[in-house]
Amino acid sequence: MMLVTGTGLDGERAYLEECRAALRGMLDGARLNVVVGEHVAGDRYSAERLGRHLKSLAKQLAEEPEGPAFFGRLDFGDGPDAGDHRGQRYYVGRRHISGRTGEQPLVLDWRAPVSTVFYQADTRDPRGVTVRRRFGWSGNPPALTGFEDERLGEGGALRTASRILAEEIERPRVGPMRDIVATIQPEQDELVRAGIGESICVQGAPGTGKTAVGLHRAAYLLYTHRRRLTGSGVLILGPNRAFLGYVSAVLPALGEMDVEQTTLEELLAPELPKGSDGEATAVVKHDARMAEVLCRALYGRVVRPGGPLAVPDGAYRWRVSEEELDRVVSDTLREAPPYGIGRERVLSRLTALLRVRAEARGRTTDTAWTRGTARAVREFLNAVWPVARPREVVAELLSDPAVLARAADGILTSDEQSALLWARPPRSFRSARWSAADAVLLDEVAGLIERPRGYGHVIVDEAQDLSPMQCGAVARRSEHGSLTVLGDLAQGTTPWAARSWPEQLAALGKPGAATVALTTGFRVPGAVVTLANRLLDELAVEVPRTRSFRGDGSLRFHPTSDLAGTTARVVREALAHEGSVGLVAADDALDELAGAVRASGVEIATLGEDSHGARVTAVPATLAKGLEYDHVVVAEPAAVVEAEPKGVNRLYVVLTRAVSRLEVVHTRPLPPGIAPPI
Repeated sequence: MMLVTGTGLDGERAYLEECRAALRGMLDGARLNVVVGEHVAGDRYSAERLGRHLKSLAKQLAEEPEGPAFFGRLDFGDGPDAGDHRGQRYYVGRRHISGRTGEQPLVLDWRAPVSTVFYQADTRDPRGVTVRRRFGWSGNPPALTGFEDERLGEGGALRTASRILAEEIERPRVGPMRDIVATIQPEQDELVRAGIGESICVQGAPGTGKTAVGLHRAAYLLYTHRRRLTGSGVLILGPNRAFLGYVSAVLPALGEMDVEQTTLEELLAPELPKGSDGEATAVVKHDARMAEVLCRALYGRVVRPGGPLAVPDGAYRWRVSEEELDRVVSDTLREAPPYGIGRERVLSRLTALLRVRAEARGRTTDTAWTRGTARAVREFLNAVWPVARPREVVAELLSDPAVLARAADGILTSDEQSALLWARPPRSFRSARWSAADAVLLDEVAGLIERPRGYGHVIVDEAQDLSPMQCGAVARRSEHGSLTVLGDLAQGTTPWAARSWPEQLAALGKPGAATVALTTGFRVPGAVVTLANRLLDELAVEVPRTRSFRGDGSLRFHPTSDLAGTTARVVREALAHEGSVGLVAADDALDELAGAVRASGVEIATLGEDSHGARVTAVPATLAKGLEYDHVVVAEPAAVVEAEPKGVNRLYVVLTRAVSRLEVVHTRPLPPGIAPPI
């Protein structure tokens, strides 16, 4: 690294050009390595692996998002607390930029160990740093516009925020979510850098950066434990497809392309459900007790042997008594293996028993003999431990009152059993119209038959909305890995929403995980945070109140007798400000309001994959969670509250989507908790 010397703006711009040239050189080198690697001698497997790695690296560099080469600089002093970094200067950026051969890197990756100091050092504990420099950027491609120095080695009062830091946090946004590597706060950094074996739960109010923490933790773990996670993988579960589209640009901007991002519904049932359930039925299907009902239904298919077994072997017949057969089946059931493994275990034990008898009579039991004997035993096996398919098991349970009664006896009430039964059972499980709630039942049975693929780390956002059965599906996939659980109890909107993190973590299979609360809202302005904190009193959960990092923002109420006309006017006026605009309303009222906005001459997009570059987006209240807009117009809050049982929680979500300005348009009285003070 460079030794510490004075550097003005011109010197920093010259260094920027050196970094950009180095990046171009890295790309050229990666492309050359792909060509050279094709001719490297070695076995076919090694050559293929090398080729994939080199092509992946070249692709990653070629698709590098246009962004600042660095956002920070650390100057270390000569004191003993600087350690091995004494007298050194480090630039910190989104990715590593190599220097000349034999020289130190021009830019350190923000995830490198020494980069921790950039986020954690302060005047009380400078960690050997004399100056921390933050850089300001603007335009596209970004131009270096200035910098700001914090002299940590001089002691004195702690600085609450820098101008550049505040401007970056408050910068208007149109399009997908950005990374926050330039603005990570110390409490966020500690969570991001938590060890791979540590499961954590982040309780965070809107705007506290919990989603960003989760995404950056994924990037950090992949950087730090690349080899370990390459095989097991990282899975990110979001609440809906719109949310995933919104956050989709974060990890690629950090250089991480190979992370699986999906919703739990798509993970469990890639094909779209064709059926639907009433709320009462869905509540029962998502109840934790269904796991025991399904287990009984599956293992209830195993029956006691109905007599002895005779296996032909040429002119001889090997016999196994009913008592011996019953012992093999009973012993296997007591061991409680996955259903599919249990079936194979019974087969192998009976085959081994027959082998012992055959060899005792001098029979040669080669591979062909073993295969033939196993085929002969399978008829018996199919009778006592039949093959089970998840859809077949669940369809039988939901179609046959007698089967359901046996499996649910002492677990579900008669009314709950009635709610589960299909009104018109299909002819077979193949023609069943499965609902979204059925996906958790099918996954539970599939997990009982055979363990699903596990991941090295799973990040689940909006985890407060997961049902016990959904938690079980996540737990199966992280049994031997770790979890990052993100959520806010105040934003729970499902009928089964969690009211306690310890209970939810136990359902997720990580009862010992620590819960950490983020209480500083960085993206939500003070005016909106104050309103949200008032509404907390109306919710049936206990969460810490939020304080805003920002004292700005505006909140206006618009009582009117013309909801559509006033909404269109307010949206039109919002376009005079910089940034994105979200129109949020109850789902069944949104089309009419969006139509009024279009009729007023304003282009408005429908929430989806094609809406990320739009200035104005129409957002159904039920899909607003996790999204944010610079300017939010909420139409008729009373209708949002009345639309669902947890409507007050939904309103809390809707009102906290604004990161600069919030406008509330209403014809009806405002719900308790959000009426402006008199």
